[in-house]
Amino acid sequence: MDRSLSENLERGRNAHARAAWAEAYEAFAQAEALGALTVDDLQRFADSAGLVGRDDDLLRLLERMWQAHSDAGDCPRAARAAFWLGMRLFALGEPGRGAGWMARATRILEDSGECVEHGYLLLAAAQRNYVQGDLGASMEPAARAAAIGARFGERDLIVLARQIQGRVLTKTGSLDDGLALLDEALVAATNGELSPLVAGLVYCSGIAACNQAYVVDRAREWTSALTSWCDGQPQLVTFTSACRMHRSEVLLMLGAWNDALGETERVIERGDRRGDADSVGDAFYCRGEIRRLRGELREAEKAYRSASELGREPQPGFALLRLAQGQRDAAATAIRRVLGSTPDRLRRARMLPAAIEILLAVGDVDDARGMARELEETAQAHRTPLLAAMGSSALGTVLLADGDAQAMGILREAFDRWHQLGAPYAEAVVRVRIAQACKALGDDDGAVLELDAARTVFERLGAAPDLAIVESLGATRSRTHSLTVRELEVLRLVATGKTNKEIARALFVSERTVDRHVSNIFAKVHVQSRAAATAFAYEHDLV
Repeated sequence: MDRSLSENLERGRNAHARAAWAEAYEAFAQAEALGALTVDDLQRFADSAGLVGRDDDLLRLLERMWQAHSDAGDCPRAARAAFWLGMRLFALGEPGRGAGWMARATRILEDSGECVEHGYLLLAAAQRNYVQGDLGASMEPAARAAAIGARFGERDLIVLARQIQGRVLTKTGSLDDGLALLDEALVAATNGELSPLVAGLVYCSGIAACNQAYVVDRAREWTSALTSWCDGQPQLVTFTSACRMHRSEVLLMLGAWNDALGETERVIERGDRRGDADSVGDAFYCRGEIRRLRGELREAEKAYRSASELGREPQPGFALLRLAQGQRDAAATAIRRVLGSTPDRLRRARMLPAAIEILLAVGDVDDARGMARELEETAQAHRTPLLAAMGSSALGTVLLADGDAQAMGILREAFDRWHQLGAPYAEAVVRVRIAQACKALGDDDGAVLELDAARTVFERLGAAPDLAIVESLGATRSRTHSLTVRELEVLRLVATGKTNKEIARALFVSERTVDRHVSNIFAKVHVQSRAAATAFAYEHDLV
């Protein structure tokens, strides 16, 4: 063997064993240019290509593996290569080619006795049925796949099959049983029991299932585990965009909006990979949500439109944007349209809070009441803290609009639930409604307390539209400054010791813009230094 070829192969194998995927990819690419690779080295090369996002090379190498195994008469391994080819092509949005390779894998095994690859084909059938919405038809092939995996000791197959079963159960109301299977699969990924590709698939699919089932505590826990897994492989490319999007969703709920924007920015910057289209669409949608909540409506519209161009449904955010722009009828038409085409109850639940807000704005209290009842029923059926908080908020909001005295108790319950979830923005929104209920009952002091607490949260988040609502309700504490929401945000960062350059990076604006804000702050609060501005912030409870 040529010495250079041998050295590159050894370097590639060592890098592969260390999960240094980029190094392994480069070494095997150089080795391939010098001579033929064994099928085992082709597998290592394919692993590395897939994990650094080189999809074209991954597909080419899997085809070479299929051909090599076919030529050697090894039907099971040829079928396995064809299976993974098909799965990756489906993920890349090429269903025709994907189905062709799956059919080829099936044909290859027609005359073979039972082998583990039969289990992978059953897995493909279960996944296909799941994607098509035939959940019941997913369970039987998934169970058979798991049984075959157990007989052959194929851990990847067992875990993938059980995770499909878990996803089905969480969607069909058997939440505890479904979560048990998802947790089991995710523990296998965390403990290093799976191949890297399968571990990444299990993390992303499991977290998505938890989010779809509104189980936010599990989603947060496993997102943290996924982040650690990705951080432990610095050269990993595949799965990192999905990881950042899961993190951004967690950060958005936790009220770390700048950090969430930062995660979406990094996803969008890497948006040229075919496999990242879904994550990039989600990133634009998340960006649109934060911009809308901050009152930056033009930027929000651009983000929602970018999400839509990538195939991501821009609702309900886009309808809420139209409401914020004063286009109430357009907002109502849009949200009715999307609800009319969404039969799945869990997916509808994501739309209903926005629909209730919009319909109350156009005066359709009856339809809003019916939607609140639907959301309560979904919450009772699926029994998750997030759905319970959403249901209480919706019911309390409608009762408040109706002038029903029960609104206060329901809204207090909603506040407690959001507080337990650690969702400061949702808490503050409910506090504004509690303040309105207090006013209706003649309790002005109670209203002031609630509005002041809400104001503090909205100022920290930069939620300008909600601050305007608080101002319009009046009876809040006197202001000791005339700082804008953005200036308050800059002042708080100044108080942490950040430089203007660091503040610009944190807020995604130019350094010149930050310079202007700092000058305005100094003028408005009558100080001449950053130290004095910091002291002012602490003296007036602005940090």
